[in-house]
Amino acid sequence: MNIKSKIKKLIPERLISFYHLTLAASAAFYCGFPSKNMIVIGITGTKGKTSAANFIWSVLTAGGYKTGLIGTANIRIGDTHMLNKYHMTMPGRFILQKTLKQMLKAGCKFAVVETTSEGIKQWRHYGIFYDVAIFTNLTPEHLEAHGGDFLKYKEAKGRLFASLKNSYRKIIGEREVKKTIIANSDNQHSNYYLSFWADKKITYGLESMADVIATDIKNTPNGLEFSVGGENFKTNILGKFNMYNALPAFVIGKIFNIPYNKIQEGFTNLKIIPGRMEKIDEGQNFLVFVDYAHEKEGMNAVLDTARDLVSENGGPPAMPTHAGRAGRVIVLLGAEGGGRDKAKRPVLGEIAAKKADFIVVSNVDPYEDDPREICEDIAVSVEKFGKTRNKDLFVIEDRREGIKKALSLADQNDVVLITGKGSEQSIVIGGKRYPWDDRTVVREELNQFFKN
Repeated sequence: MNIKSKIKKLIPERLISFYHLTLAASAAFYCGFPSKNMIVIGITGTKGKTSAANFIWSVLTAGGYKTGLIGTANIRIGDTHMLNKYHMTMPGRFILQKTLKQMLKAGCKFAVVETTSEGIKQWRHYGIFYDVAIFTNLTPEHLEAHGGDFLKYKEAKGRLFASLKNSYRKIIGEREVKKTIIANSDNQHSNYYLSFWADKKITYGLESMADVIATDIKNTPNGLEFSVGGENFKTNILGKFNMYNALPAFVIGKIFNIPYNKIQEGFTNLKIIPGRMEKIDEGQNFLVFVDYAHEKEGMNAVLDTARDLVSENGGPPAMPTHAGRAGRVIVLLGAEGGGRDKAKRPVLGEIAAKKADFIVVSNVDPYEDDPREICEDIAVSVEKFGKTRNKDLFVIEDRREGIKKALSLADQNDVVLITGKGSEQSIVIGGKRYPWDDRTVVREELNQFFKN
């Protein structure tokens, strides 16, 4: 345990909460409450927030609305785009409010804000006047900030929805902005978030009797194809799971009267989502993707997508077979340290063992924890489900060396997944932060292969 954690244990939780609230209020006041003059869309859930936020930004932009975005992977102010360098979804209160102020100054009508349970617990959402609250899904992850209590985690996210009732009511463009809840009704916890007050409530899904339902879903090599209400749409983003991230953007488009052709334009214009099934192509004869997947549901989703890609015609679509060999899935994974959910380590190992052909276990962000211990917790689980060290399981603590190993295992027809960090711009080892970007490292190593 580091000094910061020890100090926190000595200070009453109420006092810590008051400290965070004071900072949030001060930041909002100092910046002049910029969110009062924009339509603010808050997105919360265990996974999918970043992808949903980028889909929404793209649809609103195509619809003619200048839009800002603050999220895990990236920050957008209109057409200005930057990666999130803060290693947290919701940056510090002053950074958050200053960014909203920059959006307003740039003429943004909308602000899309990924809103996390930890951010809510630390009052980072305070002073942000939300108009739309979106629930993506909920699974038992990120519990360390809530004492390991799933109910507290669930209720923390609920505070976003509760805030709508007393949030500043806006008149923008001579029109009152309706307080709206949008929820994925396929998730078993949706009713809890739908129970909060709102002017309007809209559900979406693939399986339930939702207000907005996607049908005829096809996961093609070029992205998703699907229908909503008899209208056909395409995206450039891979993975059936991304339907749950595209649908909130469709709903937002309908709420704000964006025509179908502009919604489709928004889907088409979004070429990549940084670090979310982001394809890395340096001319190699196999597929490589970088993805943020670091928990059960995310890992299942990306591995299922990879398996789909190698199952068609013995290899990735549009790629010829190599000596008649079926394509293989190779995954690099790991888990965070710093007191973050240890229970997920063997779960990630089990999923990888069952769905991947080769597994490389490496560092993600060990923080002050022993990297070897983290890797071993995963590797032991992988072994229990049939993999053998130095045959189809490799434990390599150094992340660059781990990436190099994963790429070296690949041949034509294969899919390589580099998971755990996505587009994060740093790695934390021994309490120190170092510059890092998985996508850059993958490109460097692929180009090194070609030289050799």
